[in-house]
Amino acid sequence: MVQTKRRISEPILLGVFFISGVSALIYQVAWQRLLFGAFGVDVESITIVVSTFMLGLGCGALIGGQLADRYGRRVIEIFAICEVGIGLFGAISPFLIPEVGERFMQHSLPVIALVNFLLILAPATLMGATLPMLVAYLCHSNANVGVSIGSLYLSNTLGAATGAIATGIVLFIFLTLNQTIYLAAAGNFFVASVVYLTIRGKVPA
Repeated sequence: MVQTKRRISEPILLGVFFISGVSALIYQVAWQRLLFGAFGVDVESITIVVSTFMLGLGCGALIGGQLADRYGRRVIEIFAICEVGIGLFGAISPFLIPEVGERFMQHSLPVIALVNFLLILAPATLMGATLPMLVAYLCHSNANVGVSIGSLYLSNTLGAATGAIATGIVLFIFLTLNQTIYLAAAGNFFVASVVYLTIRGKVPA
């Protein structure tokens, strides 16, 4: 028996994108701390990390838009895969980033910049791809593109603000750095699970 896929309601989409935003900013703060510990803290290091993160988000947005145009309503499944990919990188990052830092910390600034770029580019690109995917999916049921984009931006921005505030004043007090990163990864896996179970009809759409 073929199981039909269900559409996901806007409140659920906004909810999962809020959680996705929380995880994204937890990662940004936590990964910066990991990278600073691996490569040192100075103006150059901070610039490299932030610039690479922003570049990845921008590239991801372009890729996400192309995927949304090509795959249409199936893009929600690609969104879930992106969340899994982010979560997997997050889960290994407490080991990967220090290991890479130990191998390259004595190299020149251009080499360090390239290593940081390669480390953060993939997960940041996946994060950037999620917004255009959800916008395209939501627009199939909401003809007002402006409302769709505004609602998703609001949800994700609130999640990002929550993640940044919580990381700085709560999580780093009660959790270790690694535990904080694992919490963010759990958020990604939760988002992917909710999306998958909803479109398969396991939970109310």
